[in-house]
Amino acid sequence: MASSKPAAKAAGKQFEVEAVVRHDIGKGASRRLRRQDQVPGVIYGGGKEPVSLTLEHKNISKSLENEAFYSRILTLKTSGDSERVILKALQRHPFKPRILHVDFQRVRSDEKLHMHVPLHFIGGEEAPGVKDAGGIVSHIESDVEVSCFPDDLPEYLEINISEMQLNQILHLSDIKLPKGVEIVALAHDNDKPIVSVHIPRIEVEPVIETVAPEASAEVPAIEQKAEGEGEGEEGKESK
Repeated sequence: MASSKPAAKAAGKQFEVEAVVRHDIGKGASRRLRRQDQVPGVIYGGGKEPVSLTLEHKNISKSLENEAFYSRILTLKTSGDSERVILKALQRHPFKPRILHVDFQRVRSDEKLHMHVPLHFIGGEEAPGVKDAGGIVSHIESDVEVSCFPDDLPEYLEINISEMQLNQILHLSDIKLPKGVEIVALAHDNDKPIVSVHIPRIEVEPVIETVAPEASAEVPAIEQKAEGEGEGEEGKESK
């Protein structure tokens, strides 16, 4: 079973995002920004009007390399103003390493958030089902949607699986949550599996028996066809 002690990472690196308020909007304006190595964005929510933004591509791209950036309260700075936000949506180019658009949502300390936070599994190598029984750990879910107030938002949830036996499965309800944090799926009676230990399947490729063709004095069909085609061409040329 999972560790009985709640494990979560909350306080850590603080992320600051610098942006410029923009008034030139529309598809044409967005294309011009991208050609200048900038990223169009927007901030909304919190009882205020949406505001269009411009961000430097290299800066936002570097921030997105950090897993915590996706599940943390961010500080968005625009022309001397500062707001607490979360990353709500991200649009990437289908095959180029380019960010096309970023959406931020304002947060209020008195309103609960719905956020996806990563699941970190520890102790898999020490699990009896792995160490003694030769099983493998299968991570079924990599993140989970939680509901909580901004100040209670964990960076990730840690699940200790060092006691898992062979053929054992842990579900969302096995996660020990920190105070003030709820799992959204459990509120809808959707207790999904998150990790299991099982014997790996060994797939055996079917053996296809081949029968050697009988020896024949006849000319192979492919050669007959080639000769026939050649004769036909000569016949056509002689006409």
